[in-house]
Amino acid sequence: MDKFRNSILTLITDTSTNLPPDVRRAVIEASKKETPGTRSSLALETIATNIDMACDLSGAICQDTGMPTFYIHTPVGANQLWMKKEILDSVAEATRLGTLRENSVDSLTGKNSGNNLGPGTPVVHWEQWENDDEIEVKLILKGGGCENKNIQYSLPSDLDHLGRAGRNLDGIRKCLLHAVWQAQGHGCSIGAIGVSVGGDRASGYEHAKQQLFRTLDDVNPDPVLAKLEKEIMVSANTLNIGTMGFGGNTTLIGCKIGVQNRLPASYFVSVAYDCWAYRRQGVVLDAKTGSTKRWLYKDDSPVLRMAVKEGISLSGKELSLHTPLEEKQIRSLKVGDVVLVSGRMYTGRDAIHAHLSQHDSPVDLRGQILYHCGPVVLKENGKWKIKAAGPTTSNREEPYQAEIIRKFGIRAVVGKGGMGAKTLVALQEHGAVYLNAIGGAAQYYARCIEEVDGVDFLEFGIPEAMWHIRVRNFPAIVTMDANGNSLHAEIEALSAIQLAKLADVVA
Repeated sequence: MDKFRNSILTLITDTSTNLPPDVRRAVIEASKKETPGTRSSLALETIATNIDMACDLSGAICQDTGMPTFYIHTPVGANQLWMKKEILDSVAEATRLGTLRENSVDSLTGKNSGNNLGPGTPVVHWEQWENDDEIEVKLILKGGGCENKNIQYSLPSDLDHLGRAGRNLDGIRKCLLHAVWQAQGHGCSIGAIGVSVGGDRASGYEHAKQQLFRTLDDVNPDPVLAKLEKEIMVSANTLNIGTMGFGGNTTLIGCKIGVQNRLPASYFVSVAYDCWAYRRQGVVLDAKTGSTKRWLYKDDSPVLRMAVKEGISLSGKELSLHTPLEEKQIRSLKVGDVVLVSGRMYTGRDAIHAHLSQHDSPVDLRGQILYHCGPVVLKENGKWKIKAAGPTTSNREEPYQAEIIRKFGIRAVVGKGGMGAKTLVALQEHGAVYLNAIGGAAQYYARCIEEVDGVDFLEFGIPEAMWHIRVRNFPAIVTMDANGNSLHAEIEALSAIQLAKLADVVA
């Protein structure tokens, strides 16, 4: 099995950097359904460009490479202990190379292991089969933003805007529509859902994640579930949540449902939400050498190119922002404006927000931009280099953001998915805006970063440190302005009205 470790490292690299053909086709179809020049169309253009860049550069599609989760079938008698050690070594090497972000954090101390290894990381599931000649390895990289939008329902249940969901097909239908609606743009829509009906709480979530290994264009062998999957696809896309929650004609690109037996007292519907950066791949290995015999989610055709042209379409009406920012200029911005940011920005995620709420900042943040981003960063020739740098989900910072805007005089916050009412009030009171970058577009935004000229709080770990970056023509959309307007609140309210219309549709 001398080729096993290299095969696993190649699998990790390909999963992180190269979307499978079925996902590429789904994103292209979504793009065709959007009106050129709209927010969703612009977002999908950026996504398409990013997918091509990631593949060409062998760089992470999204900077959040998630929790590496392996599902492995081995022959009877195979040495799983040895294989697990090789898998751990491969994960550590992929992290060193920047294919995986340093994502394994001690739950009590917050210390990052630095190599993606630790108790429970990575996740490895084993199952034997009677095939003596082959080993099957499947891998899914599911980021924290969409992992946080997983949801589990215990039926019967009363759901917002949909009413009672009973222990029947219609109750399942309502749960799945609610699951898509509650995700909004926080999980980087467009997205897909894996669903498990039945099981217990733990097995339900696990079975739901396994459904994400089905291809987007397959048909469920159970005709009842096939019909339900098709109906959910149609109904969910009438919600008009759209790409990044900007509004649009496509919200869901996949719905895959599995069923398990359950206890009489329990009726769980478990939903695993995955984003457009739908990173799952698999290989079949030779059981004697560990070399790759074939890929599970690839075909013989050339890699499908995504972008129709170089870069994204700009109308000429984009507004240029140069840091530090003036209050008058920020108050003139309105929801829907597309901006191109140049100058210095500072990254800051969960640990930075918690720290700044209790302490002073090591840098002067007056007039500056705080970027909700946990980048992939490597040191090359003695200098830090950003390798992937898309936005993280902003609503986790809602408890802190208003106070930090007021305390430090921040003029703009960049992230994805929007923020809540408390932050909206602070933007209005202190003259600041929320800028929505395109979630997952890690390579595209890394290209906008000209240099790293400093870092603070490296002790928090690379993703959570405060990186001082200089950017040029960094594109984003104003989705919360200083006049009290929020596109996110608007889309959530409008989609809730549409959701309510689906409550009494006969399944």
